[in-house]
Amino acid sequence: MARLRGGAVVAVVMVFAVAGCKDLQDKGSSGAQGGAGGAGGGGAALTAADSLTVKGRAPKTGYSREKFGSAWADTDSNSCDTRDDILKRDLKDVKYTGGDCKVSYGVLEPDPYSGKEVTYRRGRSLVDIDHLVALSDAWQTGAKYWDASKRIALANDPLNLLAVDASANRGKGDGDTATWLPPDKSYRCTYVAAQVAVKKKYGLWTTAAEKAAMKKVLAGCPGQKLPSGGNPTKAPSRFKAR
Repeated sequence: MARLRGGAVVAVVMVFAVAGCKDLQDKGSSGAQGGAGGAGGGGAALTAADSLTVKGRAPKTGYSREKFGSAWADTDSNSCDTRDDILKRDLKDVKYTGGDCKVSYGVLEPDPYSGKEVTYRRGRSLVDIDHLVALSDAWQTGAKYWDASKRIALANDPLNLLAVDASANRGKGDGDTATWLPPDKSYRCTYVAAQVAVKKKYGLWTTAAEKAAMKKVLAGCPGQKLPSGGNPTKAPSRFKAR
């Protein structure tokens, strides 16, 4: 995950991707883009990947976005919705519509998935906020059995969120590491480490193919650190999900 900038959302430290992975740029006041900051020693991401539980996927039956609460809930109570928090964290040259919350303009420089520069203008869908571990994937690897509070927390956790090029994100869909990786190969170590961090933090399992793919990527950057931080794994009780 990792390219996370906390802004007003959460204080985190910066991850440095090593052994061929792209250094992260500190674009926010309290974090790095794509995940929370590095924690632990060298190889922490690979070690964590190896520790993840392996199971088959649970049925997708019953999944809906509403099971994870309303989109972009302000779970950190900073009076900005989660989408704007992530845009503010991940974009450069940010401009607002009234106040300092609603982002109207900014630039992904570069987009972590494609490596290209992408301009965000509100109302035009060139930038998405990606759930690094897709919500439907989470549903099938443990979240279906959680209470609503934990699902809402996952959907709005900065550790699991990243502003990215919309076309690259839609190509990913709800794929896991075994089925999709960023086209920009220099970002893959950071990306996979972030997914590992989210799965470990929330106790999600992996399929055998997913875990093998994670370990294959991280074996190419054995010093990759594991992102940490983000929001608590329970959302405030005022937030509800269907």
